[in-house]
Amino acid sequence: MPKIAIVAALEREIAGLINRSSRTSREYENHKFIFFEQGEMVIVCGGIGAEAARRAAEAMIALYQPALVISVGFAGALDADLRVGEIFSPAVVLDARDGSRFEIDGGKGVLVTFMAVATSQQKANLAQAYSAQAVDMEAAAVAIAARAHGIPFAATKVISDGLNFEMPQTARFIDSQGKFRTASFAFFVALRPWLWRPVAILARNSNKAAKMLAGHLRTFPQHLTDVIEAKST
Repeated sequence: MPKIAIVAALEREIAGLINRSSRTSREYENHKFIFFEQGEMVIVCGGIGAEAARRAAEAMIALYQPALVISVGFAGALDADLRVGEIFSPAVVLDARDGSRFEIDGGKGVLVTFMAVATSQQKANLAQAYSAQAVDMEAAAVAIAARAHGIPFAATKVISDGLNFEMPQTARFIDSQGKFRTASFAFFVALRPWLWRPVAILARNSNKAAKMLAGHLRTFPQHLTDVIEAKST
């Protein structure tokens, strides 16, 4: 069985990694998941948001019994020094819902999981409230699932939007399963010319972030396998 389980939100975040994997469809608790298996590693893209991430992590753990669970994907910068495309591997993941804390060996900085796409003002508030450097929508939920099963947890994120970038409001285009309704969003934007530029910037930044993340992820599975084996001896 794969030792390393990666939980992402969307396939486009890790497209450069999963294109070399075998694709397997499996069900867990009446939900269908697509798993991408690649040697010592298995990947699932569970959808956007905490609930979708929790479901995917629980399915991964139940079906694959991994030795390590990693939350991977995009994050927004809460620190002006973090640039689009930079890899961020935190030492602490915080849940904004209740302040619960998950510590990670070897990481640096703080990632806070927030329940919505953060505006620039919310980013500033989160940075001040939690002394955090980055924000995402899934990591804490994955950490909760891993902790419940006594499995080590880690997080590796890539910065996809800077501190002062105002994200387009996309909440209405995320369905109950955490899937993004791309066609509906594209139609919505097409009728609103003032959104064209920020959406184009977001697309460019997302593409850059995905390429940087894929390059990083290709280098570390063997390292993580070595770490797991060292801890088990």
